[in-house]
Amino acid sequence: RQAGAEVVLRPADLAGDTATSEAAVLHALDAHEALHGARVDVVLLVQCTSPFLTREDVDGVAAAVADGDADTAVTVAPFHGFVWRETAAGTAGEGHGHGVNHDKSFRPRRQDRPQDFLETGAAYAMDAAGLREHGHRFFGRTDLVRTDPARVLEVDDPHDLARARALAPLLDAGRTALPTADDIDAVVLDFDGTQTDDRVLIDADGREFVSVHRGDGLGVAALRRGGLKLLILSTEQNPVVAARARKLKIPVLHGVDRKDLALKQWCEEQGIAPERVLYVGNDVNDLPCFALVGWPVAVASAHDAVRGAARAVTTVPGGAGAVREIAGWILGPSLDSLPQ
Repeated sequence: RQAGAEVVLRPADLAGDTATSEAAVLHALDAHEALHGARVDVVLLVQCTSPFLTREDVDGVAAAVADGDADTAVTVAPFHGFVWRETAAGTAGEGHGHGVNHDKSFRPRRQDRPQDFLETGAAYAMDAAGLREHGHRFFGRTDLVRTDPARVLEVDDPHDLARARALAPLLDAGRTALPTADDIDAVVLDFDGTQTDDRVLIDADGREFVSVHRGDGLGVAALRRGGLKLLILSTEQNPVVAARARKLKIPVLHGVDRKDLALKQWCEEQGIAPERVLYVGNDVNDLPCFALVGWPVAVASAHDAVRGAARAVTTVPGGAGAVREIAGWILGPSLDSLPQ
């Protein structure tokens, strides 16, 4: 709703486990036409269980129907697998395996077989009048819109979700919209595991040492000169955190139990809207801050739950120049032109 979407609430009989997608789409179609008093020409169904859907997929199926000769369109990916099925109970050979898309007695090479396509479950487009007439999504001429097989994943159970979280930083690198200077007013940095590699060296006297990246220092300096508010926020009450903040010439709040409350108070004091804040973290104690800000960012070495909750993920791990990379997102080419 905040982004301008029109929300249609399903009636109870279409909100259960057995309701079909077509029934829900037809209900939404009726609701939209009744509200606006105008006929819909093309219906697009985009399923939330496909996390790696791209705008090209959406444009492809929509254009096939709106601008082409197709009545319906579906996203597919090249498929080369041999599909098997067990013979149904009560029939000859019950429980035995038989080939569905192949003759098990003849195993041609993949390149010698006809090309099969796997329905990805991501995006569909339909002529609205045809959908009303036929009641299903595959009537008339159906165009196949090819998509990247590496991005085909449907989330139907917790194992699928775990795989999606693991793949997201790899598949979305370079595709996810990254923040620019127009999007944010402040950058807040966790310390351990974000500006360091999360290791601590301790000498015989108990003094702690960490390793930081010089590139991160250059990135912070550029962000500061670019006019952004900066803060280091850490749960650790450690002299090394304060020393690094002095070196970078930015304020620090450390020894903080509730980082989200400290961050909220800091935003109020600075007059900064939380949705205009970019927060960089790496572990689960950063998740409350992620929920508060508009730009939660995880370093590549972050915990799986943190990367899954992030709006963007760096390509390098904490302590290896992740902050410098983020500064490059924000400042773009101007980062290299600012005086060092």
